[in-house]
Amino acid sequence: MSTTKGDRGALRCGYLAGAVLAAAFGNADELPVLEAMRTELDRSMEVLGAQDVPPYFLSYELTENRGVSADASFGALTRSEPHHQRFVDVDLRVGNHGLDNTRPVRGSNRMRSRNYNPTPIPVGGDPEAIRAVLWWTTDQHYKTALEQLTAVHTDVRVSVETEDKSDDFSREQAFRSVETPRFVDVDVGEWERRVERYSAPFADHPKIYQATASFSANVETRWFVNSEGTEIRTSENVYRLFVYATTKADDGMVLPLYKDYAALSPDGLPDDETVARDVARLIDTLLALRVAPLVEPYTGPAILTGEASGVFFHEILGHRLEGHRQKSESDGQTFKKQLNERLLPENFSVYFDPALTTYGGTDLVGTYRYDNQGIKGQRVTVIDKGVLKNFLMARIPIDGFPNSNGHGRKQAGFRTVARQSNLVVEVTDPLTGEELDAALLAAVEREGKPFGLRFEAIEGGFTTTGRFSPNAFNVSPLVVYRVYPDGSEELVRGVDMIGTPLTTLSRIVAGDDRVAVFNGVCGAESGGVPVSASSPSILVSAVEVQKKDKSQDRPPLLPAPPSPVNRG
Repeated sequence: MSTTKGDRGALRCGYLAGAVLAAAFGNADELPVLEAMRTELDRSMEVLGAQDVPPYFLSYELTENRGVSADASFGALTRSEPHHQRFVDVDLRVGNHGLDNTRPVRGSNRMRSRNYNPTPIPVGGDPEAIRAVLWWTTDQHYKTALEQLTAVHTDVRVSVETEDKSDDFSREQAFRSVETPRFVDVDVGEWERRVERYSAPFADHPKIYQATASFSANVETRWFVNSEGTEIRTSENVYRLFVYATTKADDGMVLPLYKDYAALSPDGLPDDETVARDVARLIDTLLALRVAPLVEPYTGPAILTGEASGVFFHEILGHRLEGHRQKSESDGQTFKKQLNERLLPENFSVYFDPALTTYGGTDLVGTYRYDNQGIKGQRVTVIDKGVLKNFLMARIPIDGFPNSNGHGRKQAGFRTVARQSNLVVEVTDPLTGEELDAALLAAVEREGKPFGLRFEAIEGGFTTTGRFSPNAFNVSPLVVYRVYPDGSEELVRGVDMIGTPLTTLSRIVAGDDRVAVFNGVCGAESGGVPVSASSPSILVSAVEVQKKDKSQDRPPLLPAPPSPVNRG
């Protein structure tokens, strides 16, 4: 539902009243949702248990997203609306823990990690309506599972023996935890006015072609039951403010820049003064990028500041430590044989901890208490004093790791696999920021390079972990500086950082005490999940950069219209 300036008050009052009522309703009346799920699951297991091929495991997960969002562009509101939706996912398995219908069929093009499209389910507390959807969806999954199991048995007979002899599904204890559902508590009208104010300054600059400020407040409530006795209801809030703008250089290169704020409560978001400073800095940087020189392909020493190094570790290390990748015979399995071997300097340790809600005073969006398979999230130290010790595990066992450590994650509509949560890189006896900067200059001089690089911000990236293509990564920096031997710096553009994981990790030299946090949404084969990465700035003895792809379209031919006035 969109609004105009004249009726914001009605929307604000109506929505907040609804949110408060929903919270009270959730406390008193939404337990029947869990009861309806348990009743239908037990009935399904009993009835299907009489079939020739009975299911040995069944789980239901209901995911509800409820919240509000408001967007503005160049000082004018473009969208404001609430949302409320629920989806159900069913995991039904036939066969047994050792071999079941979910085992990938080798040589098949079918993406076994993906599930069906999200199945909508009623948002109210009517148990009969919920059970009707669960009944129909379970029936469809059972029929599909029978077909899959036949294909799996055929594959086992005609294909070579698998390298990994572990089971297809782990045996786990049952958990029970029923939390009080949370609700969104914001003044929507106030946030409409704030995103207008935050996006307005961009309108004074005709060379900035897109500029938006977006606010969203969301609560995700999940209900989960399985045939092992697990019953869970968990609820998480996330509040986000996202400011984004783009310009274009004369050679056609599109230059985006953004500032992303995330918090677990409205109080965790910045005040107007902080955002205004950040917006002014975005504008100055964008206009400077337009005329900044291009970087030619280069290898040499570089510093990645905290937020950039967090993305670096997420892409290069984190994805390759997800357990199911060590089992898939189409995956490169980069670190499967590297256990108890050194990957990083001795003073570096890396762990994942979904129980963390803050780090260094910053809220972490990768937090949760139970994963999407009903397993309690656990802290997992993957690298201890530079040595690889562990993997992130869902309920897909691998040799030597028979159980989940609570990192089975997914977006509604996808099949659960091992995914990252809150990544933390810690360095004992770190250098100071000044010492790390001096170490970069020393490396530049020692190697006879004309300059080093400093990566200030990275928008994300991608990594390939399969055997079908080179096992490599590509991260996309937004703000990069050349650092010359005399310590002077020059802003540059057009850089992609590329490389291969084992080589790049071996070139990490040192870390400092300037820790920063990156919050984002990671997309992979089980969909988009919220993650964070906390890391100090690091010195890498050699990185490789290539030219970034660019548009061939010229900048706009028409001049921008006059700057709007009275933006409120």
